[in-house]
Amino acid sequence: MDDHHNSAFRVALIGYGLAGSVFHAPLIAATDGLVLDTVVTSSAERQRQARAEFPGVHLVDSADELWGRADELDLIVIASPNRTHVPLARAALEAGLPVVVDKPLAATAAEAEELAALADARGLLLSVFQNRRWDNDFRTLRKLIADGTLGSVQRFESRFERWRPQLKGGWRESGDPAEVGGLLYDLGSHLVDQALTLFGPVLSVYAEVDVRRPGARTDDDTFIALTHADGVRSHLWMSATTAQLGPRFRVLGSAAGYVKYGLDPQEAALREGLRPGGPDAGPWGAEPESAWGRLGAGESPLTGGGTPVATLPGAYPAYYAGVAAALRDGGRPPVTAAEAAAALRVLEAARLSAAEHRTVHPEGTA
Repeated sequence: MDDHHNSAFRVALIGYGLAGSVFHAPLIAATDGLVLDTVVTSSAERQRQARAEFPGVHLVDSADELWGRADELDLIVIASPNRTHVPLARAALEAGLPVVVDKPLAATAAEAEELAALADARGLLLSVFQNRRWDNDFRTLRKLIADGTLGSVQRFESRFERWRPQLKGGWRESGDPAEVGGLLYDLGSHLVDQALTLFGPVLSVYAEVDVRRPGARTDDDTFIALTHADGVRSHLWMSATTAQLGPRFRVLGSAAGYVKYGLDPQEAALREGLRPGGPDAGPWGAEPESAWGRLGAGESPLTGGGTPVATLPGAYPAYYAGVAAALRDGGRPPVTAAEAAAALRVLEAARLSAAEHRTVHPEGTA
């Protein structure tokens, strides 16, 4: 174990809420070549939680305490509230440290591009945690597209829908623009990133952004339509007010379609305390056959149409494995800041489209 620590990149994690404690800390700790060295949180309760889960970890109250220790650290991971992403990423890069930022990287594409330019100028890694590129259903869909099983894709429907009629509170539901709350920038960051990863640049964006729940101050029911340069149309839904959930994916091609219900199992497993490679985890990211999507043509999957397609296992650990490899060999990280900026240009266009009731042609995405 000492060899692992001696040769491993030392990681400081800023933020130990949902993102930090459920996603980043366990995935960092499970990655060969990375070791969780420091956790930054000002909450005494979260410090206790971090110490219980990682007994040897350093605990500090403020990210400002990291910059003086820059020579003892190799990577900063930012999993704090959205409004802090840009200032913290800038401070880390200026301290000479590579950075991973949870999505969204910034509130605007311009800020994302400024950070990307700073990272390039310093020769430092800057990556964004777009973990849902490693969801089981998305990995399966990429394979079906690559195999030509669907023919040429014509329409891509993708949904993150929930039924949460009551507000929970917290910064994600704040109406303050500085908080970058709302579903458009939360779930929309994943949905748009997946669409761009599959089908490339976007020529036009149309969006409907609604605030449905009493007392809500930011969007909770949003739809985006994208027209990609290659002719594919992506229809993306994100909602907290969906009384009947639609399919996660419905992908229609010239030869066949693929319909998949349910969510990748990795978040639920991490929330339950299961860990990749842990004794209780079983095959990581695997789902039961009953949850497999269906592939076919001419009939509804709900009335027996099509055939079940084995879902590839989800692979969140691949993200940090890719980050460790990029730190080692100077190669490209698994998600780049430029990709994050491209997605933010689409999200900005969606916000403008909804506000002005028109289709928007995002600059720089084509």
